[in-house]
Amino acid sequence: MTLGRVGQVSDCLFCKIVAKEIPAEIVYETGRTLAFRDINPQAPTHALVIPKEHHADAAALAAADDGLADEVLKTAHAVAVQEGVADGGYRVVFNTGAGAGQTVFHVHAHILGGRALTWPPG
Repeated sequence: MTLGRVGQVSDCLFCKIVAKEIPAEIVYETGRTLAFRDINPQAPTHALVIPKEHHADAAALAAADDGLADEVLKTAHAVAVQEGVADGGYRVVFNTGAGAGQTVFHVHAHILGGRALTWPPG
């Protein structure tokens, strides 16, 4: 891990998206969060919400204790409303750790909707 701009890691894919060094289809942005379409969608609506500041996973985000986790969740709901899935139901998923399927170690919430979402998830 190499430190880059303040609050970012230079070799992190999502930090590079925040810095606009790598393109992404951005669907929503606030001063501290960014939402963009997943490149491998698992539902008709599948966006990722990230804090612009680098935190490795949901546990690290929670430990930051500065209101950023709250803002990530508010952004997730705003994306669901904007995408038209809020009334029909949507899922917010944080994978924390490799054993849970996390492959990019910059915390991100998956927003999934637009189809029936069964339980338990696969």
